[in-house]
Amino acid sequence: MSNVFMDTYHRLPVTFANGAGSWLIDVDGRRYLDFTAGIAVNCLGHGNPALVKAIADQAAKFNHVCNYYQSDVSAAFAEKLAAACSPVGMKKVFLGNSGAEANEGACKIARKYSLKKYGSGRHQIVTLRGSFHGRTITTLAATGQDKFHQDFGPFTEGFLYVPGGDIAALDRALDRNTVAGLLIEAIQGESGIVPQTPEYISAAAKFCAERDILLMFDEIQSGVGRTGTFLACESYGVKPDVVTLAKGLSGGLPVGAVLAGEKAAGTLESGDHGSTFGGNPLAAAAGLVVLETVNNPAFLKEIIRKGEKIKTGIDGWRHPRVKEIRGRGLMIGVDITIDVWPVLEKAIARADAKTPGFLILSAGPKTLRSLPPYTISDAEIDQGLEILKEVL
Repeated sequence: MSNVFMDTYHRLPVTFANGAGSWLIDVDGRRYLDFTAGIAVNCLGHGNPALVKAIADQAAKFNHVCNYYQSDVSAAFAEKLAAACSPVGMKKVFLGNSGAEANEGACKIARKYSLKKYGSGRHQIVTLRGSFHGRTITTLAATGQDKFHQDFGPFTEGFLYVPGGDIAALDRALDRNTVAGLLIEAIQGESGIVPQTPEYISAAAKFCAERDILLMFDEIQSGVGRTGTFLACESYGVKPDVVTLAKGLSGGLPVGAVLAGEKAAGTLESGDHGSTFGGNPLAAAAGLVVLETVNNPAFLKEIIRKGEKIKTGIDGWRHPRVKEIRGRGLMIGVDITIDVWPVLEKAIARADAKTPGFLILSAGPKTLRSLPPYTISDAEIDQGLEILKEVL
């Protein structure tokens, strides 16, 4: 492993050189069954032929066009993305590079919308305890976890945190005189795969509508089909004002998107926001393949079925070290009675020339997080569960 990287990650001792489908291969030729998908990024697996062809074909044309102009491929991608999100009322798209950038854009939309309509002083953005919205100074401020707030202050001011599930606390926090937006994850990913209840989401939508506060869903990890609907918020029956997306949106290339519904669609004007690489043609070409594949009722139904297969399989073990299983679709958290990191280490250490290793994620000190590619087969699910059971 290279020692020139800054020590920003607690890396496991493996270096990958190749991949195919649900498998990664390290520099020594050992194989690993991947239940991480690059943290929900490689949604169509590794080396997907349609993705490879789309990226190669676009690279043979041009890699980048500055945002003085449009490219045909980025325009097609934006149109298809807006159509995919139209069931929840999305109208306009801004393309960027990452989830943090998308959430920054959402915060800017909320603050400008409120400033133009109500004047200064109404700029606070409410988020939930346990949330994760990114690692820039502003999105760290939006993140409702104290452990991420060490060493980097002062942060962007104007963020207020409330406990998820507490409707009374949310009611008190959403002050129509001081709050511009509510930024919420339908399912919190980084803090343990924690879904919000339908009652809580319904109350949030009601409060925001009554007080003209923008309801904004962070779908960075839960969107693009991960939970079995194209957006996780669809299953709650609400129509947000703003949605943010990234991770799986281009199947492995850097991309982020902010979408706005009718109320907020015209908020940002020329010069208000920008991104040098936003709408990159390679990412857009890959994104078209993802949207054409994933935004399909039969494909989404399979995501739900595979997720239930994983949860049912783990539940059937009645394993003494498994406490609780949560999640929707292929976004699954498993609470265990022991620390997670040694499990991750043992799962890769088992790999040799004949025996595959296994890749799974953490979501807190004692929660395993499973985010496999949507294209994973039933046989691979069975094999992964057998390995995980053995490791536990």
